[in-house]
Amino acid sequence: MTTADQRPAQSSPGAMPPGHGSGVPERPGTPGGDDGRPRRRWLKALIIFLLIAIPAGYGVISAIQSREGGENKEESAQATGLTDDWPTRVQRRIYDVPIPPYSADVAFYETNSWDESKLYVQFITSREGLKRFLTRAGTQPSALEEGEVTISAKEAKTVGWQLSSGEHWSGTVFKQKDPQPRLEITVNRDNPRHPKVYVVSTVTP
Repeated sequence: MTTADQRPAQSSPGAMPPGHGSGVPERPGTPGGDDGRPRRRWLKALIIFLLIAIPAGYGVISAIQSREGGENKEESAQATGLTDDWPTRVQRRIYDVPIPPYSADVAFYETNSWDESKLYVQFITSREGLKRFLTRAGTQPSALEEGEVTISAKEAKTVGWQLSSGEHWSGTVFKQKDPQPRLEITVNRDNPRHPKVYVVSTVTP
């Protein structure tokens, strides 16, 4: 005879399955289990994506900024043109622009191409300094024609010069045999004691 103690245990109708508050831990890999692997894979994929995307994004931004910066610098150079300094001795010798000592407001700009090179120079000097400059360049004060602006509008625009004809202007073009430079010289005498000289020297190889 089977006693009550020997009867097999039966689950009551309201018993909880293992792993759902029954006190019995659920084994990894069971259908209802979550061992964190899908989340770790998702985080790993996200980190890899960020490691690739963020540097690439910075690279694109940097390239755009670099291009815009280069364009801004180019526009600025085209707008200002002249450099507030003396041309080097080599430049002055090649282009035959003997700027007199103690000149003020000296500035220059050089352009180069396959068929010609130009040096734009401006400076303020004295009447004696102007005479010395013209003589050393190979011409003379009497060559200056009153009311003449010998530098073209296109050349003046290159460096932002505002030149116009009038009684306070005079100029000359000093031509020499190649490969010696051709000098376009224009002088402003608004201040007779301190004329301002504009020069465009062109060298043709």
